[in-house]
Amino acid sequence: MNMPGPGPLAGAKPTEPQVAFRRDELGVILSLYGRMVAAGEWRDYGISCLRDVAVFSVFRRTAEHPLYRIEKRPRLRDRQGQYAVIGMDGRILKRGHDLRTVLRVLERKLIRAVE
Repeated sequence: MNMPGPGPLAGAKPTEPQVAFRRDELGVILSLYGRMVAAGEWRDYGISCLRDVAVFSVFRRTAEHPLYRIEKRPRLRDRQGQYAVIGMDGRILKRGHDLRTVLRVLERKLIRAVE
């Protein structure tokens, strides 16, 4: 007797596509994260993959609000750039098309922290 396989759950919505960081993008972000952890500036991170945006949040302590958010918004790719670094107060510190260039705003803080 051939039993049908499990079907979709009753009432479940089909999964909507999510924005996520690619492996190479995560490599660039985690490289910076590792240097900031070694400098004692950052302690924790979180990643959110939503329908319109992927967010890498950086924390000094786990229970705090994020110090910085690194966002990827593909819809802005053809305008001001899909990558942005946003401060704790919600201000956009840097936005652009190239992730490494955008993250330089945080690397400057690493240079100041080491001095």
